[in-house]
Amino acid sequence: MNPIDEYFYNQKEPYQSIMLYLRSVILKVVPQIEEKYSYKIPFFCINKKPVLYLNVLKGTDFVDVAIVHGVILEEKYPQLKNYNNRKQVRSLQVKSLENFDELMFSQLLKDAVASVENSKRAWFV
Repeated sequence: MNPIDEYFYNQKEPYQSIMLYLRSVILKVVPQIEEKYSYKIPFFCINKKPVLYLNVLKGTDFVDVAIVHGVILEEKYPQLKNYNNRKQVRSLQVKSLENFDELMFSQLLKDAVASVENSKRAWFV
């Protein structure tokens, strides 16, 4: 089993189900995206530049969907949170899939990919 699959399958519920669902949406909406295991978490990259990563932060009750260029997208997507005062990254905090807006997430993914593709550097702050 590759490290990314191992990471997902080692998560406790409900995080495992949430992450596997998010992964399927990401791969469906952006088929050219590459999965990369780095810093012991799964990253999703375009042209070797990170677009987003998934994580469950210690002491939280949500899956952190961290958008690398989130600071650029937070005006258009007020759902993005600045968790832990990160300079560039903004997050969707997914606690369950009951009220998850897949349409909004799909558009956010497309905008995040476009932002990374149009940027010279992945981490600009």
